[in-house]
Amino acid sequence: MGYDNLWQEWRHAFPVTESLVYLNHAGVAPLCRPAADAMKQLADDALNFGSLHYDRWLASYEGVRKAAARLIGSTPGEIAIVKNTSEGIATIAMGLAWKPGDKIVVFHEEFPSNYLPWKKIEEKGVLLEWLSCSASLDEIDRACEGARLLTISFVQYLGGYRADLNGIGEICHRRGCLFLVDAIQGLGAFPLDVEKAHIDALAADGHKWLLGPEGCGILYVRQSVQDSVEPAEFGWTNVAKYNDYASRDLTLRPDAGRYECGTLNTIGCYGLRAAIEFVTEVGTEAIGKAVQALGDRLAEGAAARGYEVLATRTPATGAGIVAFRKPGTESTDIVRRLKGLGIIVAPRQGWVRAAPHFYISPAEIDRTLESL
Repeated sequence: MGYDNLWQEWRHAFPVTESLVYLNHAGVAPLCRPAADAMKQLADDALNFGSLHYDRWLASYEGVRKAAARLIGSTPGEIAIVKNTSEGIATIAMGLAWKPGDKIVVFHEEFPSNYLPWKKIEEKGVLLEWLSCSASLDEIDRACEGARLLTISFVQYLGGYRADLNGIGEICHRRGCLFLVDAIQGLGAFPLDVEKAHIDALAADGHKWLLGPEGCGILYVRQSVQDSVEPAEFGWTNVAKYNDYASRDLTLRPDAGRYECGTLNTIGCYGLRAAIEFVTEVGTEAIGKAVQALGDRLAEGAAARGYEVLATRTPATGAGIVAFRKPGTESTDIVRRLKGLGIIVAPRQGWVRAAPHFYISPAEIDRTLESL
């Protein structure tokens, strides 16, 4: 089945479609059925048996690492389980030993979680070189000269600009510059390969395009980089002998588990593993084409109705996020009116932000446009 009809094949996995046209996957997505079922399974297990089956709980952690590694082309030992994208980014930002004069390449349009940590590090005398997310590869190449790290979102949270990760990664690799990606607005919606893109670290929570729960995400850290990034938090599970409660040895775990501080969000891991496995089964190549087509349909239709659309979409830079507004009309009023019609979008900085996932039908996009 081609991607044009992908929504028909998998719509059964999204009961939300029975009551809503849900276009807020850039905010908090509905759970896909496999994720919800997995979390219910764990809840019932804990309800009826306590921790009797704790070995299964522990297996869910490794399940997340394996599923995530398969999704992004890494190894399970390069995946840490974190609370959210912010914790993942902060782990890298606060874990590197910065010196005055170090340079970081950053981008104006970033969400605060990939903006504020770098402003905090600037207080240590680190230099920030600011670019627009739409900067050319030549501009990025020049900025990366002498830089220690570049950090950018896979997809920008407001305008939906999708970065050329492979192109940027080639520059960072050639320049000897660490490459950190905030992947939350693209992972699950578009293919991503950390090896092809020379990505050194990547963070993403599960509750947006991965169709999983809030409060459980992944942090990828390339094996060769791990010894350069100290754990930002330190607890009993950061160390290699964490299963020996009498041990006082501070030797870190030999993999990305060194960034996990204490007991993990087990029910979240059940849901996240199932969600990632579901997205992988559907296929991010097909999902990406469907999401791009739905975003294009929405942007073109909004523009045709006299709305201003933020950012210019191209096949290379478009994504699932579309922001639009109409002069003289408050975005919050539009969002409220659409909600009354069972269409869920979000207000963001004076814009209406819509973000359809692959299971949304073209007819639902048309219904949304007609409701404008």
